[in-house]
Amino acid sequence: MPAAFCLLDHDWRFRYVNGEAERLMALPREDVLGRSLWDAFPGVAGSVYEERYRTCVATGEPVRFEASHPDSADSWYEVRAWPGPHGLAVYLLDVTDRRDAEDLARRATARAALVSRITAELAEAADPESALARLARLVVPTLTDACIVTVVDREGRARDVGSWHRDRGRRALLAEYAQVRLETLPSTSPVARALSAGTPVTEPVRAILPLLRPGPARDLLEALRPETAVVLPLLAEGRPVGVLTLYHDRDRAVRDEDLETARQVAVQAGQAVARVHLQHRRAELAEALQRSLLTDPPDTGDAEVAVRYVPAAEAARVGGDWYDAFLQRTGDPVIVIGDVVGHDTRAAAAMGQLRGLLRGIAHHSGAGPAEVLHGLDRAMCDMHTDTLATAAVARFERSGTGSLARMRLCNAGHPPPMALAPDGTVTVLGDPVGDLMLGVDGDAGRRERLVELPPGTTVLLYTDGLVERRDGTLDEGLERLAGSLRGLAGRPLEQLCGLVLERMLTGTPQDDVALVAVRLSAV
Repeated sequence: MPAAFCLLDHDWRFRYVNGEAERLMALPREDVLGRSLWDAFPGVAGSVYEERYRTCVATGEPVRFEASHPDSADSWYEVRAWPGPHGLAVYLLDVTDRRDAEDLARRATARAALVSRITAELAEAADPESALARLARLVVPTLTDACIVTVVDREGRARDVGSWHRDRGRRALLAEYAQVRLETLPSTSPVARALSAGTPVTEPVRAILPLLRPGPARDLLEALRPETAVVLPLLAEGRPVGVLTLYHDRDRAVRDEDLETARQVAVQAGQAVARVHLQHRRAELAEALQRSLLTDPPDTGDAEVAVRYVPAAEAARVGGDWYDAFLQRTGDPVIVIGDVVGHDTRAAAAMGQLRGLLRGIAHHSGAGPAEVLHGLDRAMCDMHTDTLATAAVARFERSGTGSLARMRLCNAGHPPPMALAPDGTVTVLGDPVGDLMLGVDGDAGRRERLVELPPGTTVLLYTDGLVERRDGTLDEGLERLAGSLRGLAGRPLEQLCGLVLERMLTGTPQDDVALVAVRLSAV
């Protein structure tokens, strides 16, 4: 393609214009020659053209740059200017086609990268629901100017979980609109139609506004000033489980390639919603199984027992923590605390097996904790349970006066119990890790410890979720627990358990926590 050429004198007047420049200017050369650049083309004044031309003249150095047409952003030119004795020589080459091709390639690359990133984030997210809430930020501004993500729960209730706008000044408005819009949208709205039919809906916002009754939602949508709404259903097994609402401003066309990319994003989001529903179902089943196996404490008459169970924060981590409390045939109360390795429904099922085996062995044999754990270990080996677990078994025994006064303890790799004396002294009962965990060696020997307990002593048994942290050691966790117990000797037992959990857990724990507290009668 030939280059346009023109010569400007020192007063910025046109002295020569070639045929290509005449075509580009869309003016006959006789209408241009002798006129100043600023007079013939007022749009050049204050533009990058004027800035670069004046720099070229002032420095005596040639310049090269690309810029859009002063009066049309759709046309682009490569501009080269040289200063000379007769003025400024300017060459202009139309590079619109190249720029358009580069822009198409750039947008295609951005869209592909966006789909790849969203696919990875949604697939790998430990909490898909939080990832869905972030989805609005990811699609803006590559695909749209504003976005609201809507999820339908298993009861069929729709709720907006995330929103984002490319214009910082309108983000709060959009978030506020997302809080109130669903309760005002009629069945004829694009969102309702997309959810009902499971097909995309594109609608000018001016057609949506009359559907909204007067009120905050309508006022906010008018303030947001979008031109077009595109609503894409999120499908799981062919069933709508949410929608993506994309809002385009007036200066953004609804491009087919952007819509196709948005559909791919919607597919990934629909699968993420399905995973959220599946996680919730699994969590409910696992937690129901686990809670069904947790025992109400027995009434011994001379000891008070309080229990707590706190499930993990992540639904997939509901697992194998358990406790048990029962009376042997001798009438001695037995407290068991244990933790099966793993955090899933399989661990919860294994926990149920071990709990039943241990209770049966302890009740039938009447044996002490060491013999009970040895029997359980042998049974696990003989039955090929393919399970690893920790456990601590404590049997509370009576003195010659008939009152509970000592505890016989055996620990298979479990965090050690702690004793809180009436005067506030805290004692760690045993080594931090105890004997070998269950399921490793069916013939492993088991040690037993007899601990004398003054009247009014509180014994705390717990699982590792109470004391273990990713950023700390077990010893540090044990020290924190001992510090939390000090000063609680005079508190009611139920209150003591609540305060221990409050002091030891920050937010919802990353692992299950089971806790059993036993307080001997003070008289």
